[in-house]
Amino acid sequence: MTLRASAAAALAAAAVVVLATGGQAAAAPVPQPQTATAENRAAAHEAAASPDTLATLSRFFAREGKVSVAAAQPRIEGEVTPVSYLSPDFVSGKAGAPVARLEFLASAAVSSDGQKAALWTAKTGAGWQVVNIATGDDEFRYARLGAEKLPGGTVFREPQIDAWYVARGDRVLPLDEDAARAVGDRGTTLAGYRARVTGLYGDKLPGSAYAQGGRAGGFEPAAGAGSAGGLPVAAGAGALALGAGGAVVLLRRRRALGA
Repeated sequence: MTLRASAAAALAAAAVVVLATGGQAAAAPVPQPQTATAENRAAAHEAAASPDTLATLSRFFAREGKVSVAAAQPRIEGEVTPVSYLSPDFVSGKAGAPVARLEFLASAAVSSDGQKAALWTAKTGAGWQVVNIATGDDEFRYARLGAEKLPGGTVFREPQIDAWYVARGDRVLPLDEDAARAVGDRGTTLAGYRARVTGLYGDKLPGSAYAQGGRAGGFEPAAGAGSAGGLPVAAGAGALALGAGGAVVLLRRRRALGA
């Protein structure tokens, strides 16, 4: 994938994708970084701060006319943040599987007029690359909130319902309203959370009849559903995915169950 795409091409690609899919598109599969080592963080930051990425960010921030491409002047702020999602191995009940697995490394971008975006960076066959740009700062905000609420815990997202949690030891605590609706304001035990997600998604893992049927949702490993292993990488509303041939395509957030 390349970051070299003109603003016109980006908007044209977005229109084609949105019209062709009824307003919904999915990001290309994202190879996972295995660990958030200092070396990987440095490589992710370098990819996020590259001239090509900043040029694409200028077009991204200018897409709704809030600021011009020339005036956007995007900058990368803060440290690279590891972002984890609910693990299919945990859902399937695999012995010793952690509740979440690392999906990508995120860098915060800010425009001259204060708009915020998250750059999703992963190690692909061509090296470290920005594979998605999403509006807002969820990745960083929930990382901070999780550290305050349960120090030393693992902050993760359940993408099927767009819910954020923090887990440590035997506790899983909600970080947003979606998570609170799922597990209650006081959270639940790790075993309780496993029972919940296994009941919801256990028959929708890679290789299941549900996934093979190409139905939206669950952990289907269809092309464009997310990373290897089927965990969907779904962007926030107004996100841009960097597609094949350099096109930047507009994404809507997917709620995998009932989307």
